[in-house]
Parts: sequence; structure tokens; C-alpha cells
Amino acid sequence: MQKRDSLFRSVLLLLVIGVMPFLGLAQDSDLKPVTNKYAIKNATIVQAPGKTIQNGTILIENGIIKAVGSSITIPADAWVVNADSMFVYAGFISGLSNIGVEKPKDEDRKDDRRLTGNPSYERAGITPANSAREMLNPDDKSVSDFRKLGFTASHSVPHKGMLPGTGAIVLLGGADGESMVVSDQSSMYSQLSGADGVYPNTVIGVMAKYRDLYRKASQAREYQSRYNSNSNGMERPATDATLEALYPVIGKQMTVAFKAEGVKDVMRVIVLQRDLGFKLMLGEVKQGWDAIPAIKGTGAPVFLSLDLPEWKEEEKKEEGEDDDEEKEKEEKPTPEEMEKNALEARQKEMIKNYYTQAGKFSTNGVKFGFSTMEVKSKDFKQNLLKVIENGLSEDKALAALTTESASILGVSSLMGTIEAGKMANLIVSDTAYFTKDANIRYVFVDGMKYEYEVKKKKKKKSNGGEAVDAAGEWNYTTETPQGNGSGVIKLTGTPGDYSGTITVSFNGSTNEIQDVVVDGNNVSFSFKLNMGEEITVEISMDIDGDTFEGTLSVASFGSFPMEGSRDPK
Repeated sequence: MQKRDSLFRSVLLLLVIGVMPFLGLAQDSDLKPVTNKYAIKNATIVQAPGKTIQNGTILIENGIIKAVGSSITIPADAWVVNADSMFVYAGFISGLSNIGVEKPKDEDRKDDRRLTGNPSYERAGITPANSAREMLNPDDKSVSDFRKLGFTASHSVPHKGMLPGTGAIVLLGGADGESMVVSDQSSMYSQLSGADGVYPNTVIGVMAKYRDLYRKASQAREYQSRYNSNSNGMERPATDATLEALYPVIGKQMTVAFKAEGVKDVMRVIVLQRDLGFKLMLGEVKQGWDAIPAIKGTGAPVFLSLDLPEWKEEEKKEEGEDDDEEKEKEEKPTPEEMEKNALEARQKEMIKNYYTQAGKFSTNGVKFGFSTMEVKSKDFKQNLLKVIENGLSEDKALAALTTESASILGVSSLMGTIEAGKMANLIVSDTAYFTKDANIRYVFVDGMKYEYEVKKKKKKKSNGGEAVDAAGEWNYTTETPQGNGSGVIKLTGTPGDYSGTITVSFNGSTNEIQDVVVDGNNVSFSFKLNMGEEITVEISMDIDGDTFEGTLSVASFGSFPMEGSRDPK
């Protein structure tokens, strides 16, 4: 029933915007989507960093990119996204995160004091047999929050503990947790976080426990191998799911993704890796600039954190303002002022290191992407742009979010670039993405389209703020993903007392206008369309003489640009 309602509302949207290409739809309970084909046309397509197609078209079918180029034939049954002046990029990939993974509830624990030095594996945060795959929820808020920012895939790992479990490469969309999974067992996620109240509860304790587990798992694996070759006279090996989960790590078939924020943690993890020999991936690195030579020596890829300290811009004073007072202070600073100034200078230099870190990793040839484990979604874009301002090129930033992350995670054949045969994981931005005012209009995840409304800033009121005369017949067109619709808006009366009608082009029906509001040169109203169920459509017109620009908003389906002119008669 839910699928049927969803289909019906989709058809309603087509009716409202003036297009009805799908007639005679079957009325059963297992209806498929209206179309599984999309065409994004007339766009600037950034296929990969440094590789761009102007006025190009991308054809999507069944979640796969079928064709990319400047002269692609668009099938008649494809849903068309007219992307004039827009930019298309491969969907971003988070190199390390908890996106989509449900966080376990905190439990009140009363530990037996006799066991605090030797707790169970689970109590000690040692659960390598756990899997992020089993904890995925497509309705988790993190999924929609980061998808809206342009992320279409993530290397997601479980929460909590020194060995929380294995990670998975997941899509930021899907009907259920299983449909999100692209690749399971992608890493063994590890942290230097101790358990609360029991051993190991310090960094040193965690490192010692890690060595102990590695030694026990290595011995158990070796014994199991000898038993499998010739069991004659040998005692049957004991089973231990925790140790067995580490076998792929010991055999170097699985990489250890180690969270290491500070330089000390980075160096400690490198020491562990050199001692034990596992394949290493460093994640959520915040203060790694001083460890670049050591990191480069390991050959380990890195996912840099975008959870950055606040950057306070210098306040610029007007020329001549308080010059005399400042000069006097500069000539005779007190010891306290000197100490304060020195402290502030050190703080500024430290904060700057966070923002120049990515540029330094790039310059030194260390392979890296970005992790989103701790950055708040509202801070992601501004932090990324600040990193670019401080030494990282736009191409390198895009690579870190797409091609490099895909390569590190072993999914380059599926995602990271816009090429025929790859997953349709795409971002459509209304202008070049790495500009401050860019807005993401569409995100495609495995061919599923998500649309985002951009709230237009109100234009300055004309006529000195006086109410505009909007009476007359206005011929309008509206630009939609399926093409252009048209109609006529008739307004009668005077400002503050308008009434009228609007037609929609699919069948020429006429609908009564309601709730007319005039605010300077802006006129807004709504009307209701009854197509088996009642749907509200809202119109906003910014009038300039005998022309207007505005938006047509259809319930929860989003807003579409529209324009028109007044009939002179």
C-alpha cells in the first residue's frame, strides 16, 4: 500500500508540473518506480580531478552509469534533469565514519572487583567478531545529514571499545541495512581507547592487550593450520570466536583501520604495526603533521579528520583607528602583555597547523582521504573550504573525497569517478562545488535520486517597499526535471485584496488562487489541486515591471524555478 501511495504522489507531481508521459500504469501492489532511467543534461561534468566535459550528458539506468559524453541520445522514457550551468561530481566517500551505524546504549555496570583485572572480552571492549553490517540503519539521521552534503558512500565502523569490530563499505541510501552494503569485512577497526573501570583502561594497557591478543591469535591460527594438514595424534583445537576473528588480520588479508587523532597516538600505532606486522590504515588523524615522515615510512594510507578547531579571523581595524594607543602599547608592553601575546601567537600557529595539515600531506606524497567520524555535518563544508584556503588544491581536495578514498578502500571499480559502468553515485551542484555559495541540488545514490530545495534570498523590494501592482494575466513557464510546463495566472483586484485563477498545462484545468500575500515586489499564493487526493501548490513571484521570476513548490517534492510576463492587453 505504501509503494502504491508513493507512486500515486509521483504521478501527481508530474501532473502539477505539466507533464504526463506515463499513462495506463498497472494498479497492483508491487509497482516498480515510475522510471529507473535518468538523464542529466547540459551540465559541466567533472569526471575526475582535472578531467571535465562541458555541456555533457550522463545517462543512468538501473543504478548504473550507462553513458557519459557531450552527444548522448536520451531515451524517451528517461526522467530528465536539465542541469544548465550546474556541475556534476562523483559522490563523496567518507574514509572512516560511524555513518548509518546505530550507537549502542550506555549500560550501568556494577563489576565484580575480582574480575576487573581480567574481564570478559565484551566487557573489555574486545569484540572483533562484531560487524558494522549487522548494525546498519538507513533511517539513522547521520545518513541523511551526510548525504545532503554530497556523501554517497562511507567506510562505516562500529562504535566503542579497543576492538569494536569489522567495518563495511556502505551506501548512504537503501530500503534496509542489507541493501546499503557494498563490501563487508573491509577492515578491522581498532582504537587506543581503554575500557571504563576494567583492564585495559589506559593507552599502555590497550597496547599490551593488543600484543597479547595478537600473540594468542597467531598461536591458535598456526595450531589450527597444522591440525588441518594432519590431525593424527593432535588434540582438537579449542574454538574462540574472538581470536578467530583476528586470523584475517594476522594473514594480512584484512587491513587494520586504526583511529589515531594526536601525534603521540599516531606514533604508538606505528610502533604496534612495526612490532606485529599487520596492514595499517590510519584514520581520524587530527595532529599528524609532525609524524609525516614516520607515516610515509610505513606506506600506510591516511584519512584526515575534518573536525577542526574554530578559526577566528583577525579583526581588521580602519586605517588610523587607535593608532596612537596601539603605538604606545607596542613601545611599552608590560610583562603580562608580552606573555599573553606570546601565548596567543602560539595558539594561532597551532590552530593553523590543523588547516595546513592536508596540504602538507599532499606535498609530501602521502596518500590520504578524509574521515567524518567526529566532524559535525554543519561544519563540514566550511572546514573543507578553509583547508583549501590553506594550501590544498581543489583537485587534491576532490581526489581525497573521491578517487583517493575509492582507491584506499578498494572500490575504484565501482565508484570515485563518473564513467560508464560504475555506480550512479553523483552530486549535482548549482555552481562549482568548491565555492562558498554553491548548493547541492541533487544527489544520486546507486541511481536513486534525492532532491534538495534551495531557499532563494529575497530580492530587495522595488517601489521603495510599496506594494506592487500585480493585476493582469501572466503567462508563465516552469522548469522541471522532466521538461517545461506552462500556464496562465490571472490576478484581479488591488494590493491587499487580490483574487484569481491559475491554469496548468497538462489538461488546461483552472484552479482558484488562495491566500494571496503581497510584500513589496513579491506576490505569493497557493492553490489546491484535487487528483483523487488534495495537494497544495505554492507560488512565489518576484515582479519587476511586466516580468517576474519565482518558484513553484509542490508539497514535499521540492521547488522548481519559474518565470513569466504580463499580457499587455
